[in-house]
Amino acid sequence: MKKLNIALLAGGDSSEREVALASAQQVFNAFDHTKYNVILVDVQGRHWTCKGAGGREVEVDKTDFSVPVGDGKIVLDYAFIMIHGTPGEDGKLQGYLEMMGIPYSSSGFASSVVTFDKTLCKRIVSEIEGLCLAREIVLRRGGEADAATVVERLGLPLFVKPNASGSSCGVTKVKTAAELAPAIEKAFTESDAVLIEEFIRGREFGCGVWITADDIRTLPVTEIKSHKEFFDYEAKYTAGMSDEITPAEIPADTARRIQRLAAAAARACHCRGIVRVDFIVTEADDIYMVEINSIPGMSGGSIVPKQIAAAGLDLGDVLDTIIEDTLCRR
Repeated sequence: MKKLNIALLAGGDSSEREVALASAQQVFNAFDHTKYNVILVDVQGRHWTCKGAGGREVEVDKTDFSVPVGDGKIVLDYAFIMIHGTPGEDGKLQGYLEMMGIPYSSSGFASSVVTFDKTLCKRIVSEIEGLCLAREIVLRRGGEADAATVVERLGLPLFVKPNASGSSCGVTKVKTAAELAPAIEKAFTESDAVLIEEFIRGREFGCGVWITADDIRTLPVTEIKSHKEFFDYEAKYTAGMSDEITPAEIPADTARRIQRLAAAAARACHCRGIVRVDFIVTEADDIYMVEINSIPGMSGGSIVPKQIAAAGLDLGDVLDTIIEDTLCRR
């Protein structure tokens, strides 16, 4: 039986590029290479490259999604997207692949657009019973925010974050009115819109959700304890800067509520494959959704692989199921 030619799309053009490359390497290692011919493709702008004969770089032909080999070519049958940020999470790759008729592993084009846009995502999930959302002010590029008005509405501290970005890139915890303007400027380096949100005090959790055509499953909940003021880029990707406890040491009822809300949010946004939904739980036991990650980190230190292992599952088997589900949908 012919092996499926899989393009493992990695890298990307955002501040999360290096994280995405690490995630892709972990996924590459987890694939059953007796079943699949996996080709790691580094996507960077218009250049999509992979290693050819002798280790030299060759360009993927995007007109038919193929890789040149000698006098011929390998036509790629499937795309496994492992790019955090643009163009992997914002719908751009999904749009190209849908136009080309190439099956792929992640949520679809429309779903990716929705989950990448934090403000839009909050609107979509706002009717879910039991789910709380932080109050916000949205600022578009060219707009201005009066610090006194913002503080009066949202209080201090507060968070300023890019509306469309990940890995906490461009996020600032603002403690004084004077810190607001530089925080907004920093967030605009990552996105054309900025989200100013009230600070929600509580414990932080992440919950993986695995969605196929016939089923939606939740993974064990992880509690995230940052050694910094919040779970920023350094805390996420520097060893020893955070503790990630899987499964979380919380009452079973709280875990079930988080899982129910994670599944409901993923369903409302029409997600596919594996996503991770992040929450804050307050002392009053209110559950606030932070965001949905449509292509969560899959490196050795990432949360979802730990949840997969805690559930007694094998990452390679999960990858098989995602591929099989995608092909069956077609």
